Amino acid sequence: MSSLRAPILGPIVGHTTSTTCRLWIKGSDPGDQGSDLAQERRTVGVITVLTSGGKADPGDPSRTQYFRLHREFDRSGTFTLGGQPGLDGSGPVFTLEPDRSYRVRMGTLALDDSFDNAKSVPDSVIAQRLPPASIWANELTALPAAQSEAVFRTFPESPASRLSFILGSCRYPGLLWKAKKSDRIFEPILKRTQARSVNRPRFLMMMGDQIYADMFSRYVPIGLADTYEEFQDRYNKAFGSPNMRDLLRQTPTYMILDDHEIEDNWTQDRILESGKRRLFHLAIGAYMSHQWVHGPRNFGKRLYYHFECSGYPFFVLDTRTQRYKESEESISDNHLLGCPSLDPENEPSQLDQLCRWLSRQQKEKGDRPKFIVTSNVFVPNSMRTIGSEKRKNESDSWPAFPNTRRTILRRIVSEGIQNVIFLSGDIHVSNVAQISFSGSRKASRVRAFAVTSSAFYWPFPFADGDPSGYVHDSTQAGQLDSFRLDRDDGQPADPSDEEVSRFVGVKMDYRASHFTQDDNFGQIDLDWPNKRLRIRFFSKEGEELARKELDLA
Repeated sequence: MSSLRAPILGPIVGHTTSTTCRLWIKGSDPGDQGSDLAQERRTVGVITVLTSGGKADPGDPSRTQYFRLHREFDRSGTFTLGGQPGLDGSGPVFTLEPDRSYRVRMGTLALDDSFDNAKSVPDSVIAQRLPPASIWANELTALPAAQSEAVFRTFPESPASRLSFILGSCRYPGLLWKAKKSDRIFEPILKRTQARSVNRPRFLMMMGDQIYADMFSRYVPIGLADTYEEFQDRYNKAFGSPNMRDLLRQTPTYMILDDHEIEDNWTQDRILESGKRRLFHLAIGAYMSHQWVHGPRNFGKRLYYHFECSGYPFFVLDTRTQRYKESEESISDNHLLGCPSLDPENEPSQLDQLCRWLSRQQKEKGDRPKFIVTSNVFVPNSMRTIGSEKRKNESDSWPAFPNTRRTILRRIVSEGIQNVIFLSGDIHVSNVAQISFSGSRKASRVRAFAVTSSAFYWPFPFADGDPSGYVHDSTQAGQLDSFRLDRDDGQPADPSDEEVSRFVGVKMDYRASHFTQDDNFGQIDLDWPNKRLRIRFFSKEGEELARKELDLA
């Protein structure tokens, strides 16, 4: 057995509730060579919960535990504090209390491995070869805090009257000496999450492009990750940069992928191309090891998920690995959230799950806000897509997927689901949009919103993200971008279709404002008793760039 080492990445504070917290680290072994991990060594993690005075307590066996760091996940692993027993499946579970701060230390051990690598070894067998975990409690406190310590606060019990959180996306890595600039913005984010304020953010939502596997584009082979070592390198540099590492180990963080975790403008039908299936497997393997594994897992190994904070619900969409474009010319058969299920009751698609979730949240929580996280922008749309199906199909956002959008909006309008708020990134220009419906009395009473926060770091504002490139008012001449809920524009309605007839004349419009191209992050402050939602965008120095107040009543 080796000596105790600090993790090479992490800790990351992941999925948190009022009584649990999932914590992630990544270990290493001196014999590892890139993706070729030493077969004669096996790695385990060790975690201890410090006392309120910041000391180890070897006498309390519930505070110190072992957990697995799997080679198939690049020697990374998680421990769910408050909900997971020791490695052998027994022993006391440390209890977490709501809305309370905790401090933990995490480290790694490498073990001589005499097991057949073709066989899966149960946790209990590994546990038999280890001394009591409590013997490492004091040694863990001797590891460097910046590499081994995680600090987090559990969520309050629901429901709470207020909720604040941070959101953002798109962290271009920077080249050569400019790499440190891509890390700069995470320092003011951390300061806000640590502020003693009624609006102190509870968590961070990262909405895609946490790495750029393709630093330029899929057409430029320079900087294109196409080996596992290159994906490893992207994550090691991104999650190992000083400010981001400090932020992730001290703030509950939720993540979802976008295209640059795989390849620019990725669609799943591309997997049929030569070489793309291998690229996809490499990219998703790295994504699951570094981002998915410390998040909620509501749907098996699907990448989409939902969670709650203080009684406010979030559904985080996977708009990449189930995105299909069937034709280069027509958008009628495009699917953003998976192909339609042939048996929705027993085999629901992601779209089915989202619609059911919306209905359930309105029934259980009434008009409380319901947040849908979509890495691609719901609205506003690009000016280029107006009136052109071909350009809509070329879009990387929701205009290319009208039937997916229409299904969601029909559910919202037909059931009067109030205060749906779409959270997005991707386009390198932040903004706020108010969504309205017309065509019936019921539709006109429905309120919805969209908030886009992007980018954390993007050094080329002249290349994209120009506010003038996006619709500001979908009802104005030159910007007409109304979205019909009964049928596609230009297509005759079928009067015999009962579903269509319910939405004849109903359409969605929107007004977008408060655009900013500066590197930024967003903060949302919800004051539910007063039915107010405040959105603010902050610069890389932490200075306020814009704010918008929304009425939720």
